[in-house]
Amino acid sequence: MNTAAARLGKARSVLALVWPSGLDARQRRVIVLLFLATLPSAYVNTVFTQTVAFASEEFDIGPRGQGFAAAIVRWGIVIALPFALYADKLGRRRMIVVTAWLAPLVTALGAVAPNFSVLVATQTIGRPLGIALGIFIVVFATEEMGNNTRAWALSILAIASGIGAGSAVAALPLAGLSLSSWRLIYVVGLAWLVVAIVLMRSLPETQRFLTLHDAPAVARHAHIHRDRMAVQIIVAVLANVFIAAVSIFQIRYLTEVRGYSASLASLFTIVTVVPSSLGLIIGGRLADNRGRKRIAVITIPLGALLITVAYTTSGPIMWLGTLFGGICLALAYPAMSVFRSELFPTAKRNLASALITTASLVGGSVGLIGAGIALDAGYSYGQVMGVLALGPLAVSIIVLAKYPETANVSLEELNPEDRRA
Repeated sequence: MNTAAARLGKARSVLALVWPSGLDARQRRVIVLLFLATLPSAYVNTVFTQTVAFASEEFDIGPRGQGFAAAIVRWGIVIALPFALYADKLGRRRMIVVTAWLAPLVTALGAVAPNFSVLVATQTIGRPLGIALGIFIVVFATEEMGNNTRAWALSILAIASGIGAGSAVAALPLAGLSLSSWRLIYVVGLAWLVVAIVLMRSLPETQRFLTLHDAPAVARHAHIHRDRMAVQIIVAVLANVFIAAVSIFQIRYLTEVRGYSASLASLFTIVTVVPSSLGLIIGGRLADNRGRKRIAVITIPLGALLITVAYTTSGPIMWLGTLFGGICLALAYPAMSVFRSELFPTAKRNLASALITTASLVGGSVGLIGAGIALDAGYSYGQVMGVLALGPLAVSIIVLAKYPETANVSLEELNPEDRRA
């Protein structure tokens, strides 16, 4: 009997991690709808990077052309800024629905691209629409969740992002059917329009936007605090320079330096990445219950250190370093993500988040270029990653010194201008 009771207690503890108590019916409905909305956002963000090698083979494009195309598609993020402005003025729901339709439709145009330039052009528009959708989803979740569930909600959405991106990877066997069959992966993305239909019928508007809409004077006086924006941009760039380089160069490191086959490199990625989902959930709950700053300051530099060690070793140490480094960064993700929308007023929340994301992607692309140049010049992966790891170390120091603690604090307390006069 005692054993059964103990097992029941453990089951409830696990369930509390995945689905915390205290969510009302509206919040449960919202998080499910946002989970669905995240799937096409992640698919659209992933499909070009997964298919560019196959498209380059058909169009006879070399590695340098592929790299340049990847940079152009990243820089297309500026397209998201006008959409973010409209999301702040017209409503979160409306722009989520609009981008949920547009992102799969525009991205799918890649299936009929007559040349590589047109393919890049379609994805330079389509991918930023998917990123914009992701930004609006995060803002929506931040505004609708309670003071002690905002980071948890973002951890759940991060898992959805992994599933959406994984569906693009799962569709890759289609690219092996023929020289041009990579186009089918873009067509498959049209299936996500079902999600747009569901959102159009079921997604409500956030209560905070409706409140703001009824108080135009509050909206007129709201502004983005420059100090908060500057700090967040610096942090985003420093973190993304390292994370982008690690993700882009990992397969190349495994195959060229460690001699891994494509299948073994794929297995390495699955084994070291999948457990990070647990880190996301735990990180979200810890960030809500124990504080964002504490978890971020500890796990960000530790994760960067472990991954850097993995780039200097081989065998079990390399696998374990990548595994636990990824878990550490996953633990920090919910806390760092929720900061981007918590520290700005409702009237400017989407725009602020979009500006930070834009800076992060542009900064990350610059870091990728620099890392590529250093590697081509003969520097080792360990040396390059060791230098880039100084970014996450600086991030932890900045978070400790400059960030406020936002756990269990209402958005109105963090942004007093949101309070009605």
